[in-house]
Amino acid sequence: MAEARYVLGIDQSTQGTKAILFDGQAAMVGRADLPHRQLVSPEGYVSHDPEEIYRNTVQVVKDLLERLRIPAGGVKAIGISNQRETTVAWNRSTGKPICDAIVWQCARAEGVCREFTQAERDYIRSATGIPLSPYFPAAKMKWILENVPEADALADSGNLCFGTVDSYLLFTMTHGKVFRTDYSNASRTQLFNLHTLTWDETICRRFGVPVACLPEVCFSDSCFGETTLEGVFPHPIPVHAMLGDSHAALFGHGCHHKGQVKTTYGTGSSIMMHTGDTFGSSTHGLMTSLAWGRNGTVSYVLEGNLNYTGAVITWLKDDLNLISSAGETEALALAANPRDTTYLVPAFSGLGAPYWDADAQAMLCGMNRGTGKNEIVKAALDAIAYQITDILEAMQSDSGAPIQRLCVDGGPTKNRYLMQMQSDIASVTVAVPEAEELSAMGAVFMAGIACGLYTEDIFGRLRYAQYEPAMPRQIRAAKYDGWKAAVGMVVKK
Repeated sequence: MAEARYVLGIDQSTQGTKAILFDGQAAMVGRADLPHRQLVSPEGYVSHDPEEIYRNTVQVVKDLLERLRIPAGGVKAIGISNQRETTVAWNRSTGKPICDAIVWQCARAEGVCREFTQAERDYIRSATGIPLSPYFPAAKMKWILENVPEADALADSGNLCFGTVDSYLLFTMTHGKVFRTDYSNASRTQLFNLHTLTWDETICRRFGVPVACLPEVCFSDSCFGETTLEGVFPHPIPVHAMLGDSHAALFGHGCHHKGQVKTTYGTGSSIMMHTGDTFGSSTHGLMTSLAWGRNGTVSYVLEGNLNYTGAVITWLKDDLNLISSAGETEALALAANPRDTTYLVPAFSGLGAPYWDADAQAMLCGMNRGTGKNEIVKAALDAIAYQITDILEAMQSDSGAPIQRLCVDGGPTKNRYLMQMQSDIASVTVAVPEAEELSAMGAVFMAGIACGLYTEDIFGRLRYAQYEPAMPRQIRAAKYDGWKAAVGMVVKK
């Protein structure tokens, strides 16, 4: 048997599934990817086929090991990171999904949320750390119970399983032997009490979700179970970490202590601040979640989410036809008139944290006769930095602690103009890692440490390029005041 000296990361994201292999020195040696279909109904419902996702999971692992010619017996442990809040329902006896998975961004359960009183909403927010919303699994589960014919009967018989993608993958890859999730994913369901660290029976009853339908909640570095992944491995391999993708990125950056912050720049953005081992609620429009459970204790985070960060660049390309690729934006922004006062408020689907105005509409303002393509592209990039700064300001207000360093990841971090602007406007050091795939890396690092292959010193090996604030204070204040004024034109609340 080959020496087990590799850790496999499975990163199951909204757009596709990646398998990433790390060696005994915690260096990435290869990856394989497969996209899955985005199923959009005439009503605008967004779904994924869970069985397609599982088939892709098996295939990317098989493809990666074969391409690298790594003996399957050389893998010591598996770590899983997953798209959060996407909700799967399946038959416990057969393992078959009873409907397509409802994707996190799907708002079909909006009507469910309208049924709740203000007192119920307040209790949900205080217990779970997040405001009532159709984006979280609780409302999606109630929608399934009300709209999928076999769901109710399966729930009554104890044969219905509700879970996020991690628990579905684990159940399927262990052939129904293991039904578990971790603290990070549980904390995003809107059914998990962050004070008692248990499923909240009062909230579950209100959503009509039997606790028996929900997975066992475990520490994120647990040995969750073993799998051969449909024969890809010659003997069972332990799954030694499961984390929601944003939480995994926080861990991958080494942000393990109170006050440390990371931002993931994707289609949208997740900004997280580690807040220690006690629950703290936000009074500035943020959410509280669990970072993870590890070494017998749990850690909490404050989090703000944005709908439009990388999606702003997609808008420039696909809708305005101002650019043909994201890579063009850096040069165009640098060529723009630095004195131009154009602002873009990208409220294309309302504004999220910290404003929470679903009715806000997007706006370009402050243009003059000299405003052209370069200036509009610059305004779009600036809007990303401004939005993230809004959340960082809210985090500092909630925590009472100044943020000095911001770890970042995601495709837009390659844009040097954006990273310098982020540093200038937020007045923080912005640290961009040389390594990519921070979500998968976080799950791999946690699994590797848990199985004894890695030690904590792996985080000291991460290399970062750093951007330091260079904008004069008066200019920074004027620019940020202009942004606040622009937001004030679209926020009605």
